[in-house]
Amino acid sequence: MASITTAAEAVARIAYLSSDTILSVQPALSTHSEFSKHLHSYSSSRLPGLVAKEVPEVIAIRHNVDPLLSAFKPLRSGKLVSVTTSSSILLPSIPHLYKLAQYPIVLHVALHPLNSADYSEITAIRQSGFVFLHSETLQEAQDIALSAHALAIRLGKGVIHFFDPANSARDNLIEAEDRDLVRKILDLDSVRAAQLRNDESTSLYVDDGRRATVTEETAQLPTEGSIESGSAKTASRDIATEKSSTEGTSSVGSSVRESSADSRQTTSSVTSVGSTITRPVTSDDIYECITSIWAQIARATGRTYRVFEYTGPEDAESALFIFGSTGLFVDELGEANSTDEFANFGLVTARLYRPWIGSRLSQLLPVSIRRIAVLEQIRKKTTKWGPVLLDILTSLRSGPAANASPLIVGHQLVYIEPATVRQAIRGIFQNLSSPTPIQNLEVGSSERPQQSSSQYALTQPKVENAYMKILDQVFGERLHVANRLDAAHAGISATIAASPEFGFGSLLARHDHRRRFIGEVKTAAATHDFVTDIPQSWLSKWALSAEDAQKANVIAPDVISRLSNDGSRLASTLLESKSLFFKESQWLIGSDAWAYDLGNSGVHHVIASGANVNMLIIDSQPWSERAAADEARRKKDIGLYAMHFGNAYVASVAVYSSYTQVLEAMIEADEFEGPSVVVAYLPYNKEDDSPLTVLQETKKAVDLGYWPLYRWNPTKEENGEPNFSLDSERIKHELEEFLRRDNHLTQLMNRHPKFAANLSESYGTEVRALQKRKAKDAYNTLLESLYGAPLTILFASDNGNAESLAKRLGNRGKARGLKTMVMAMDDYPLEDLPTEENVVMLTSTAGQGEFPQNGRSFWDAVKDTTEIDLSQVKYAVFALGDSHYWPRKEDKIYYNKPGKDLDARIAFLGGKRLADVGLGDDQDPDSYQTGYTEWEPKLWQSLGVDNVEGLAEEPPPITNEDIKIESNFLRGTIAEGLADTSTGAISASDQQLTKFHGTYMQDDRDLRDERKAQGLEPAYAFMIRCRLNGGVATPSQWLQMDSISSSYGNETMKLTTRQTFQFHGVVKSKLKSAMRGINKALMTTIAACGDVNRNVMVSPLPTRSAFHRDVHQVSARISDHLLPSTTAYHEIWLKDNDSPDEKQTKVGGDAIVDQEPLYGPTYLPRKFKITIAVPPHNDTDVYAHDIGLIAIKDASGKRLEGFNVLVGGGMGVTHNNKKTYPRTGSMLGYFSASQIHLVCEKIMLVQRDHGDRKNRKHARLKYTIDDMGVDVFRAKVEDLLEDQFKEPRPFEFKSNIDTFGWQKDEFGMNHFLMFIENGRVEDTPEFSMKTCLREIAKVHQGDFRLTPNQHLCLSGVPDAQLDTIKGLLKQYKLDNLHFSGLRLSSSACVAFPTCGLAMAESERYLPELITKLEACLEENGLKQDSIVMRMTGCPNGCARPWLAEVAFVGKAYGAYNMYLGGGYHGQRLNKLYRSSIGEEEILGIMKPLLRRYALERREGERFGDFVIRIGMVKATREGKDFHENVAEEESEGE
Repeated sequence: MASITTAAEAVARIAYLSSDTILSVQPALSTHSEFSKHLHSYSSSRLPGLVAKEVPEVIAIRHNVDPLLSAFKPLRSGKLVSVTTSSSILLPSIPHLYKLAQYPIVLHVALHPLNSADYSEITAIRQSGFVFLHSETLQEAQDIALSAHALAIRLGKGVIHFFDPANSARDNLIEAEDRDLVRKILDLDSVRAAQLRNDESTSLYVDDGRRATVTEETAQLPTEGSIESGSAKTASRDIATEKSSTEGTSSVGSSVRESSADSRQTTSSVTSVGSTITRPVTSDDIYECITSIWAQIARATGRTYRVFEYTGPEDAESALFIFGSTGLFVDELGEANSTDEFANFGLVTARLYRPWIGSRLSQLLPVSIRRIAVLEQIRKKTTKWGPVLLDILTSLRSGPAANASPLIVGHQLVYIEPATVRQAIRGIFQNLSSPTPIQNLEVGSSERPQQSSSQYALTQPKVENAYMKILDQVFGERLHVANRLDAAHAGISATIAASPEFGFGSLLARHDHRRRFIGEVKTAAATHDFVTDIPQSWLSKWALSAEDAQKANVIAPDVISRLSNDGSRLASTLLESKSLFFKESQWLIGSDAWAYDLGNSGVHHVIASGANVNMLIIDSQPWSERAAADEARRKKDIGLYAMHFGNAYVASVAVYSSYTQVLEAMIEADEFEGPSVVVAYLPYNKEDDSPLTVLQETKKAVDLGYWPLYRWNPTKEENGEPNFSLDSERIKHELEEFLRRDNHLTQLMNRHPKFAANLSESYGTEVRALQKRKAKDAYNTLLESLYGAPLTILFASDNGNAESLAKRLGNRGKARGLKTMVMAMDDYPLEDLPTEENVVMLTSTAGQGEFPQNGRSFWDAVKDTTEIDLSQVKYAVFALGDSHYWPRKEDKIYYNKPGKDLDARIAFLGGKRLADVGLGDDQDPDSYQTGYTEWEPKLWQSLGVDNVEGLAEEPPPITNEDIKIESNFLRGTIAEGLADTSTGAISASDQQLTKFHGTYMQDDRDLRDERKAQGLEPAYAFMIRCRLNGGVATPSQWLQMDSISSSYGNETMKLTTRQTFQFHGVVKSKLKSAMRGINKALMTTIAACGDVNRNVMVSPLPTRSAFHRDVHQVSARISDHLLPSTTAYHEIWLKDNDSPDEKQTKVGGDAIVDQEPLYGPTYLPRKFKITIAVPPHNDTDVYAHDIGLIAIKDASGKRLEGFNVLVGGGMGVTHNNKKTYPRTGSMLGYFSASQIHLVCEKIMLVQRDHGDRKNRKHARLKYTIDDMGVDVFRAKVEDLLEDQFKEPRPFEFKSNIDTFGWQKDEFGMNHFLMFIENGRVEDTPEFSMKTCLREIAKVHQGDFRLTPNQHLCLSGVPDAQLDTIKGLLKQYKLDNLHFSGLRLSSSACVAFPTCGLAMAESERYLPELITKLEACLEENGLKQDSIVMRMTGCPNGCARPWLAEVAFVGKAYGAYNMYLGGGYHGQRLNKLYRSSIGEEEILGIMKPLLRRYALERREGERFGDFVIRIGMVKATREGKDFHENVAEEESEGE
């Protein structure tokens, strides 16, 4: 049996076994209490309890958020609740204790501070109505904890079990509890009866009148019959609880009834007349119950317990009564010699502190006792006489023996060192024996040891620093936080000083002080007591602007300077308060605890005062957290509460949703004259949650309307402006509807306010159910007119394959005369499934053998139900998966797991198979079609429609080539789609066409599930990519891009690996405006994406500006030459089609005549990319593109002569499909710079005419060249050129990373290449990068050069401007290059949440992974070493991972393929090392490998070369070799 080492562990085990719900009160959600580490361990292991029907629920709650408020809901729903906590919460919870005392709740309280426990919190709440039990030793902690739970269950009464953890720290280990004994003591019959009580209808904030009661059954005896001696009536009692209302009483049998009945006289009668009396539980009831419980424990274990415990001689004359930690005294008294003066001392402690049964104390003490020393371990003494002393005096000095009662002397027990215990006892004895003993003598030292400082001391969670940093940034030295944690207030505890209530009081005093000071200044300005007249004029000027922060703070330094120079006594007096010349920005910081009744008065007082005080209230509760659904907590909407007053500025903000809005709100709040309330959202489950977790939770809350972003300024109405500004733009219309529904807008329009509840959790569920029902009914109506057997086809699809297959199956079924209906699984009402005749289900496989998103709810319902009967349903399942996706044997279960599980579950529920489950495998020759082709005929055969004659030929599926040729030169129906306001999306075909225009439709994948649950369409938005030749932008263009990102996007810019700007989060209604803004900046987006030549990349080359200019001019010539000619872009995005002057010119009916001389109507088979590298820097990854141009210098070495031409590079791959692979470019030869644009054209034309247009996975130029051979391809290009390539010129690459820092070019101009992690330009509380670059763009005279590695170069800075630029970089910390070489050499694609192809995180995760590796780099001396690491969320290769020395490519959420061995110069592909590994495995591989690299590498050996040399992977010589000789062979499927 396991051993128990601490009292907290013993208590935690008992609480877990004896409760339905345990509230674990902790210092922080990420910091364990002495109980919580055990409780969470049991819960995570899903250990069963004895009371809970399933696994007990353990809820972690921070100690400073009114934790006992969370006990009411489970208690009132009939659950048995326990709380494990420190004593720090008791005093603030007093308003709850009086009500909770009438419920069967147990509070296990560890007294703090540790090693110096303070019992004053216990005495302060002794009249709260709880039963108080005290344990001292480790064994007692276990037994008394069990007793507390049994007592609470039997009496329906609250019990507080308190103990000092340090008192038993040195006790011997004990055995774990005996579960059979626990079961017996708890009396499970009583448990079940207690769980049946349900008081959910009662109110939390009004006393519901509940009282713990007993029900007595009395029997009136008849006159005849034999009666045993004794009383003429008996009473058996049921312990119960009742409400003093008209509701009936409930009675629960208990062992109290049994024991009390056994101890009473019985009757023998023929007849009797009974009656029932219900009365409150009394002290006698509690005493009888607890003694009965202890008697059971004694019979089972031999351990006895009494209300009061006495140890010592039976003839003792003196005794110590200790209310505190007894351990040291017990040890010392036990070891006392007969010669010690205190050898004959007795020791008394209270096991049952409340109710205080004084009669038991007098009966317990030996009659020889003449003197009692009462030791109370109470630090916060509020009365002259201690409460325990008064209890003892009352007990022993009343009644018949009062005259003979012993002498009682009170002592205050403070901290005692173990070495001084003997001395302390001797002092007590001497005082007790004195003719005139000193009352309240202090025993021990009042100074606590340093190590006893409480872990419950107030600290600001790290994640909340975000808002504090913003306040510091915005207001600087003007900022005054009245309740700042580190503020010093003489004589005030840190806890009180940090409270908002204290801060408000101090601010009011501060206001009064400054108001008096302004009066003093005005008086001084009217006197002539200064040496000169100068101070008077400055003081008068200041007094006129004293309340205007901007003016007063500008004048203040001059006023102080003049007063300092004056030297008069009056000037010196004013200078004593010189800080008051400045007008501060004064703030109070509060938590969402203010949203509950205990704290809401704080908000009320601040607003009602009308004082010019700013409140920042940080709400950290995640919208999806359990407490959000606890309506009993009645969390108030502080923003609406404040707006109701009409005199306050109110803002609701979220830093992880809109940084700009937070800044605006704080500035507006500061400028507002009157109270301001800024309610700030920062959701986290634990204080050490990653920013990514907080970001995702914030986005959900804002998008779904749980946390609307708005600003309310009541003074704007005076200027004719609206008071209310809604800033959560994406769902503005939806949110306004939500506000109307809850009567919020009526509040804003000055009607009678109605504080409606938050949007109910069930609302979205109801909407979804309604949608499902309407869709199903519409189908049924449609099918009624058809004949044939019904066939319902349900699909679950992430990438569209299963959906396409389902729709095709539906069409084929209709052709065979069946009444087919095709729906997504989650759109189907499950309750209709038993009524179906034939059902076919198709599902793909997502993640780690999971259902796709649009089938998860369906599967969750199917797998959990046992109530539907499918015995009349015929069904078939087809699954789509990849047998090589999870290569390890133990992971083979994930292959087509959703389909297999669904087939088995439907069969279990009674369904009859139409055909065995079909398995489509991406590894088959025709992918999943191979398996499907075998499976579908079996289905038709089972349905009897396999031999239908005259079936029409099925039209081929629409391909991208069809879309392009039907698009009328890229027009499609894009214009009509943009005008459709009923949806945020555009049609599927238009989604393909808009790529040519430089924009992708996406949706926020962080929000997919939540929006679906709310009955909303996905959060559609568009990504816009600019076409920025060579990555060069002017300062004015930078400012325009910055403005577009803030006005139309998500307030960030992405510098991409294609050396251009990318914007995310542009909603459809703003798409056209954003496009126009980009073109207004003399930039464009056409051909930034799509099956055309895209942005031409060029090395930034900061040190050689003349050569860069030559190369950049060539890139511009290539880019312009290969630009599509269609006018569709101008017509759709730039023309004002509503203007009569902007009507399109149509020729030949409705057709718009257009042409594409280079591309033709179908453009290219796939995307086409060109890049230019300048040796020795391969910073553009020249080998990775369709055309790679290597710039060759002329004889002078200063100017451009020509290019070596590489062709056939490409990065796109499909996981486990060996027909797809990355490829490095092949050398064609050399060509002069003057003709290179024609060379690029002819290469592109060969690809246009010979590329694969049937299989897009085989359509890139790399496959065309491998199919043709390099020599054949070269010959075709030369035929079109009518010229030949020359031999390539020699060149050498030395790296493919950026060179950071300041550099000078040959003209003396300065260039600074700065690190921008993964290219994300944004403002955060830690780093105002976007603001910095905006300020630089306002003064910069050169240009901005974006690098292909996602960084930025400030180019062309003259020496005269160098200090200005450096000053701005330093001010905003953008000059910091002190990063590890690994971080500086890293790169990641966007991936989640916007990329629709992402399988795993990338940009948001790679920085975290590198952080976890940097300590290892530091330890092994590798911090400055450049190791190229790249990460992508899918295998399409946007960050060019296949060339990195180490790469991680997403395969499922949290799982990556790991590749090693890429060339440091970007010249060699890497090789698969491990498949589908998570972070733990990544770190387990990388850390030892980095240590080995540090120890074993050769001089100058790069990491990629090293892993090949030591045999970890084989070198990849060419693309077709990529899948060969991998380190982890992917085994065959099932």
